[in-house]
Amino acid sequence: MERRTYLHSLGAAGIAGIAGCLDDVPLVGGDSRTVLGPPDERRGDPIHPTHGDEFPSFTLPDPLADETVSLEDVTGDRAFLMTYFFTACPDGACPALLLRLRRTQADAIERGYDDDIALLAMTFDPERDTPEVIEEYAGQQGVDHEADNWHFLRPESYEEGKQLLDDTFGMPIQRIEDSDDHDHDDSEDDHDHGEYTFEHFNLVMLVNHDGVVERAYPNAVDQREAVSIETIVEDARTVAQR
Repeated sequence: MERRTYLHSLGAAGIAGIAGCLDDVPLVGGDSRTVLGPPDERRGDPIHPTHGDEFPSFTLPDPLADETVSLEDVTGDRAFLMTYFFTACPDGACPALLLRLRRTQADAIERGYDDDIALLAMTFDPERDTPEVIEEYAGQQGVDHEADNWHFLRPESYEEGKQLLDDTFGMPIQRIEDSDDHDHDDSEDDHDHGEYTFEHFNLVMLVNHDGVVERAYPNAVDQREAVSIETIVEDARTVAQR
């Protein structure tokens, strides 16, 4: 199962522990705190929250809206989808993650449940992802970040973000310096992405109004194993319109 190259650095135990679920389909029954039933397939013992778990508390700045966003701000009246990215992502994975949120936002507007769901995208590269860079990136990706239901989240420092991802969200990342990345060459593309990159899971989380995880999609952009965009959108619609 592809987990991007950084998994080799995390070790086999870490790989087995963050497997999550695939091809999630809304079912009847299951955890009384959830809208969707248990996923069809569950593997290993993932360290990120999964179906029926409470999503951990957090508070992060939204630099474009000039406000802070907490778990309490995006639950109660709304469900939310959350993912993690960096704008210098060299392989298209991060734009693909944002696409899942964009499609959900568009579906919510079209079907009239846009007040019932929030879309959260957290950068883990605040050194390069300044507010200006994030705003430009949002435009490039076609994100309507001015909508009340979309928030870009940016920790104050890389260290703060890494600790939050590692210890709170269960989504470990690894910063790879250019000299340590043996896959890099001297192409112009390397210069576009700076002196370092990151290895990370392509994770999307769906959380209901009560702050309980409905779905964790750990391979959200792996074409061989990922759930489809349509499934993520349908799951989010079902949870938001509970």
